[in-house]
Amino acid sequence: MAAFCRARGLSPTHFFAWKKRLILAGPQPFVEVHLVDAGRATQAAAGHGSAIEIRLPTGRSLLVEPGFDPNHLRALLAVLESRV
Repeated sequence: MAAFCRARGLSPTHFFAWKKRLILAGPQPFVEVHLVDAGRATQAAAGHGSAIEIRLPTGRSLLVEPGFDPNHLRALLAVLESRV
């Protein structure tokens, strides 16, 4: 653990704080991520600034701009995922 933290410039206090936080949060589901080639990524960025597109299994998608409110996004995703 000490070597891991040292190699990444982390303090052991922060390491253990995050470890505890992740343990208390419980298991989280994985999110599937698809990579696109650089040409498509450049075109997408040109059309939407530096927004991130989130595509849900239902076929719906969201564009998330930098500076978004994480709590608002969580609430929105919960609503969208609950509607089938």
